[in-house]
Amino acid sequence: MLLQNVRPNIVQAIRAYRVEDLMQAAQEAGHHFLYANLSSAQSKQDVLEDIAQSFLFPAHFGKNLDALHDCMTDLVHKSGAQPGFVVVLEQLPDNLRFDREAREQLLDVFRDAADYWADRKVQFRCFYSFQ
Repeated sequence: MLLQNVRPNIVQAIRAYRVEDLMQAAQEAGHHFLYANLSSAQSKQDVLEDIAQSFLFPAHFGKNLDALHDCMTDLVHKSGAQPGFVVVLEQLPDNLRFDREAREQLLDVFRDAADYWADRKVQFRCFYSFQ
């Protein structure tokens, strides 16, 4: 199984993994598969809006990093026991409106989520790629 070769509770570049294989591995493991194609996003706001739409966040989602953290952790935790997560953020922007600092801030939210779920003994793997 693909996920056995990837340590749990990590955020890493997608590298040689294919999205379809990650989706299948998540299904086989009984984990949630969350996918966002961010190829049309140009700014932090675009990225947050696309993630919110792709992950089916509630309408009251605040479209900021704190709200993203809450949706990836506390809100989901309160809904009941979770089997695990495989998250794919494909084609993160790489431009002046979404620079390296903005990308690192976004990925830090997912790193914090990975730590949050690790504390609860739930596997959380996040894979990302750049445009």
